[in-house]
Amino acid sequence: MEFTFNAFYTLIAAVIVLLLGRFLVNHIDFLRRYNIPEPVAGGLVAAILSLIVHNFWGYSISTSSALQTSFMLIFFASIGLSANFAKLKEGGVGLVIFLVCVASFIVVQNFVGISLATLLGIDPLIGLIAGSITLTGGHGTAGAWGEILEKQHGIHGALALGMASATFGLIIGGIIGGPLAKLLINRYQLAQSHTLAQAESRDSQLHAENDSAEFVPFEYPHQVRLITADNAITTLGMFAACLAFAEFMTGFSKGTWFELPTFVWTLAGGVILRNVLESVFKVSIFDRAIDVFGNASLSLYLAMALLSLQLWQLTDLAGPLVVILGAQTLTMALYAAFVTFRVMGKNYDAAVLAAGHCGFGMGATPTAVANMQAITNMYGPSHKAFLIVPLCGAFFVDLINATVIQFILKLF
Repeated sequence: MEFTFNAFYTLIAAVIVLLLGRFLVNHIDFLRRYNIPEPVAGGLVAAILSLIVHNFWGYSISTSSALQTSFMLIFFASIGLSANFAKLKEGGVGLVIFLVCVASFIVVQNFVGISLATLLGIDPLIGLIAGSITLTGGHGTAGAWGEILEKQHGIHGALALGMASATFGLIIGGIIGGPLAKLLINRYQLAQSHTLAQAESRDSQLHAENDSAEFVPFEYPHQVRLITADNAITTLGMFAACLAFAEFMTGFSKGTWFELPTFVWTLAGGVILRNVLESVFKVSIFDRAIDVFGNASLSLYLAMALLSLQLWQLTDLAGPLVVILGAQTLTMALYAAFVTFRVMGKNYDAAVLAAGHCGFGMGATPTAVANMQAITNMYGPSHKAFLIVPLCGAFFVDLINATVIQFILKLF
């Protein structure tokens, strides 16, 4: 028997899951160390409880799909609205080269996933799920494509597979990035490690220098940033415009060569709106409000998606999934060491960039940043890496990934 939560109960349940996740992350060192998101921590507990209830009593639940989809679209709109093309000049040639590395790896990642799925005798699209959809894309992309693969391509349990793969990638991306960069730095003698006292002294000095700054570089400690009601209202209006644009373009492009999923149009709408407002009308965009609403929407969406996970659908695919994800881990490490590191200059910055690529190539941008922080805390700052990786991981990688995935799906 299945119970369907309406929008109100879905929201209440999602908030409870988030509070549970926050409690777990704050009290379990493993979750905190590997940057496991609160909705993932709480949502997986909820999914396991749901599995137990289903196996013993035959009950399951589903959440409000309309509310869940709305939060997902708001999250992708926030990615688009954060894409300031003027920042491309700051990244320079290094950003372009790194983007080529990332785009190439997305193709490699999907080739590995699809090839292994075919060899293991399962649907090749499951290899795509255990490829760039979840590993480079993360939980948000996993949820978005999971729904499409279930409804349009008949892949039962695609959402559950996606969440499991994305969680694995998030953990493993945080495990392999730091040690790999350390190995490269020591092997090629690129930098000398700092003592704990030296690192703490440097961080304190940098924090003092940036204490009054509105925006603080990722290398430095986080600083609380305030938003106002006016900014919040303006930002909500931009989100509404992105969603309206996406709804129109989804209907307009249906059946044409440029047909794309709604969430991709939402992201594209955000990019267009942001850069037209800034470049043409000289409107100042309030990034802090975009970040707040985007992160809140992602957390609520993930909590809702994980609440309705049906883990019992994964039983037959557990073995092949482990094989594919293991191969993806090895592929990521080898690619970062022999391609990313060498192409980016084979120097200290390149080693830090390799650690960052492991982070969002297997997990997410926060994991990439955490990897780089672990290295720079020990060996010193890398301003080039902390400029390029957030720019690439926060937006461009999602656009490249969506394009590659869409192309592959058309082949099937």
